[in-house]
Amino acid sequence: MKRMLGAALAISALTFFGCSKKASKPKIGVAIYKFDDTFMSYVRNKIESSAKGKIDVTVQDSQFDQPKQNDQVDQFLTQGSTALAINLVDPPAVSVVIEKAKAKGIPVVFFNREPAAADMAKYDKAYYVGAKAQESGTMQGELVVDYWKAHPEADKNKDGKVQYVMLIGDPSNTDASYRTEFSIKAIEKAGIKTEKLADDTAMWDKIKGQEKTAAWLAKFGDQIEVILANNDDMALGAVEALKAAGYFKDGKSMPVVGVDATPPALDALEQGFLVGTVLNDAEKQGLATFDLAFALGTGAKEITTTAGPLAAADGAASPGGKYVWVPYVKVTKDNYKTFKK
Repeated sequence: MKRMLGAALAISALTFFGCSKKASKPKIGVAIYKFDDTFMSYVRNKIESSAKGKIDVTVQDSQFDQPKQNDQVDQFLTQGSTALAINLVDPPAVSVVIEKAKAKGIPVVFFNREPAAADMAKYDKAYYVGAKAQESGTMQGELVVDYWKAHPEADKNKDGKVQYVMLIGDPSNTDASYRTEFSIKAIEKAGIKTEKLADDTAMWDKIKGQEKTAAWLAKFGDQIEVILANNDDMALGAVEALKAAGYFKDGKSMPVVGVDATPPALDALEQGFLVGTVLNDAEKQGLATFDLAFALGTGAKEITTTAGPLAAADGAASPGGKYVWVPYVKVTKDNYKTFKK
């Protein structure tokens, strides 16, 4: 029997035939790579709020431990979950999760931490919801370019180069790699030369970002002209280190850019501590993840999401698409109020 998802979901559709063996009561098992990631907390909240009154959802904290997440997947399957939604701890280890889901014929929606396309191709009921990390890196670089051109004083040594440090997220995560790479490419594409003073992983963590930045400030001092961070938590850690070093008063400043546009980051932008960030839309990602898992888990023949049509890995529209891409948006002091709630 065809089950409709409701008018709120009717943006795009794809014919899909659900698995023939389903539990009598549909349910979704959700695993988050770690609950104390600020951005993922908003994604998780949206999934949970979207599920209320519609379907049972069990959400587990994988505590940044892939073997623990693998065990959680086993528990979901044993408990009769009819769909899985997995925010991977370690994307390169996705094949284990795919094998478990495939053995039971249970669809799985990966979200926010993208598996390799080759792994996704191993299972016809594997889907992904996220955003193109290359785009976020490019937007970060453009934020730096705009600031650099508007503030000639940012070039402290007047050598025409951006001397920068980079706070990197989890090095195994494709988002971290692409944001690191494409932010610098965007700066150089604008005709501005760059010089990397240092980069290091801070694992998406505010405290680690603060510690790395404090060490760099002690080593390089005013040689640093820009701080780029793969996410807002690390950027806010950098801000704390800068405050402790006497920045943001008496005319002493430092441009810092992040990604996610979390509420704390928007507050910091409003107060002048961040130059900009890039909206990684947690609500849309959470809602699209739920939409997809709900459709798959209830055997719906019309697969739709509020975030846009199912597409190919490269973003092209595709009748057999397995990806939902949520667009990024540049956020500055000119438009941040649009994203505050």
